[in-house]
Amino acid sequence: MRDALYHLERSKPATLQAQIREILMAAIAEGQLVPGEPVPSTRAMALRLGVSRNTVTLAYQALVSEGFLVARERSGFYVDAQAVDGLSRNPKQQKCAAAGAVEWQPRLAKQMGAQRFITRPQDWQKYPYPFIYGQVDHAIFPIAEWRDCVRQAMGKRWLDAWTVDQYTEDDPLLLEEIARRILPRRGIAASSDQILVTLGAQNALYLIAALLVDHETRVAIENPGYPDLRNMLALRTGHTVPMPIDGEGMAADGRIADCDLVFCTPSHHFPTTVTMSLERRKTLLAAARDQDFVIVEDDYEFETNYMGTPLPALKSLDEEGRVVHVGSLSKSLMPGLRLGYVVADERLIAELRALRRLMLRHPPGNNQRAAALFMANGHYDVLVRRIHRVYRERWDAMTSALNERLPGWSRSPGFGGSSYWLTGPEGLDSEALAQRALAEGVIIEPGTPFYLDPEDGRRRFRLGFSSIPSERIGEGIRRLSRAIGPVS
Repeated sequence: MRDALYHLERSKPATLQAQIREILMAAIAEGQLVPGEPVPSTRAMALRLGVSRNTVTLAYQALVSEGFLVARERSGFYVDAQAVDGLSRNPKQQKCAAAGAVEWQPRLAKQMGAQRFITRPQDWQKYPYPFIYGQVDHAIFPIAEWRDCVRQAMGKRWLDAWTVDQYTEDDPLLLEEIARRILPRRGIAASSDQILVTLGAQNALYLIAALLVDHETRVAIENPGYPDLRNMLALRTGHTVPMPIDGEGMAADGRIADCDLVFCTPSHHFPTTVTMSLERRKTLLAAARDQDFVIVEDDYEFETNYMGTPLPALKSLDEEGRVVHVGSLSKSLMPGLRLGYVVADERLIAELRALRRLMLRHPPGNNQRAAALFMANGHYDVLVRRIHRVYRERWDAMTSALNERLPGWSRSPGFGGSSYWLTGPEGLDSEALAQRALAEGVIIEPGTPFYLDPEDGRRRFRLGFSSIPSERIGEGIRRLSRAIGPVS
């Protein structure tokens, strides 16, 4: 409020006192002035508005009599503790509506509001049984080690890493660590000019779609699959080919023959958790070579493989540069950090880098350097091992609870990961179930957003266990089964 810019309109029929009262009431309604906070002194307000001090004093006294301000002797005027009562609507919004707001709907080049996507309560952390995907348990993450890396990144030694605008470039230390520590686990060898740092995997997918997809491009996508990828592509093309999922991953049959681009999650299918077999991977690569299409490999949840020997990434099997590999640090570090990467032919990376420059230049340098130091100091490797141990415990707890309470509804993901995909009996409505489960303190993710046709996912839902401790899983599943009720 002290720094806010306000002015009076002397041509208005309202008096100067009335306008001052309106300014202060709007500031209270908007939260710029909170109960108990001092308002600017009458002298300061008079100087700011170019009016006499008496005019401001009279306006303040009127607000005192109306219950919005309180006067304290030799201290000034303060917002009354009950001032916000009756001010639920913003006075400025009321004034704007009365004057006639802009009609935005006909001005929109794209209609975004009707898109289907995964939703969860904003306050999900307050629920005791949050079986949601993509969030982390703070108890697992090494806060002290991360804080130390952030402190190092903020020091004089690394000052240029985050204070300088790098335009199109990424942190060279982070590129080196990705190439040296992360990609070899996938069997991928890449140089720095073949890697682009992004704001998470979703940003990477958006960049790729923006660069490679136009209104005539035919794109194969998994069905069920990632809703936001489907939404991205819908903005650019009407030619998407839904590919079904079986026990070996995404189908690689004649339906992709006329496609220009194929998006898939071979490591751990999103959301069914199926891992694409080595034979299917080879078949897909052979089809890409024979039919001249490009594959975008979203390496979803690779770092949470704790159940078996990982299969080589599609990118590692690619001999022609047809695979664009997308990775993320969200599931192994933290989703709020928003760091991911693309690995591809250096010519494509150069184009993606130029496109990214128009959008955001580069991800924040301080985050890049802190993540690079976290890897270089060995903390990342320790964290991944910890995730494997903890997730394995939760995987066992989830397996036991589901076998007891909902036998036959799911198949254990052989890869590991951080979620289960369940299919209920005919007639189950997962969206209605999600609402009933909330009353039990349980959050689940209905299957409808994952399918091109929502009805195909009506009886399916996902249970994540990355953000719920092992000891709560059994009770959470018991409460979920109670919300389901008798099953015939």
